[in-house]
Amino acid sequence: MFKVTINVDPKKDILDPQGKTVQHALLNLGFLHTEQVRIGKHIVIQLQVDSKEEAHAMGVKMCQDLLANPLTEEYSVEVEPC
Repeated sequence: MFKVTINVDPKKDILDPQGKTVQHALLNLGFLHTEQVRIGKHIVIQLQVDSKEEAHAMGVKMCQDLLANPLTEEYSVEVEPC
């Protein structure tokens, strides 16, 4: 069994309104050194497969098919044994 950790973030050149809202709130709370906030998704999936390579390939396929929008988001896939 493998744990697949997927992080999906907005591409650097894409406006992140949720991140801007959080940044303004942090500034209003006194966190004056906050220069930028980007909001993404953190997804953890356990897969019952035979190899790390298979788990990674499945994680990438999940991102391509459902979890990430290739026009506006980028993703990373990390795999470790459970």
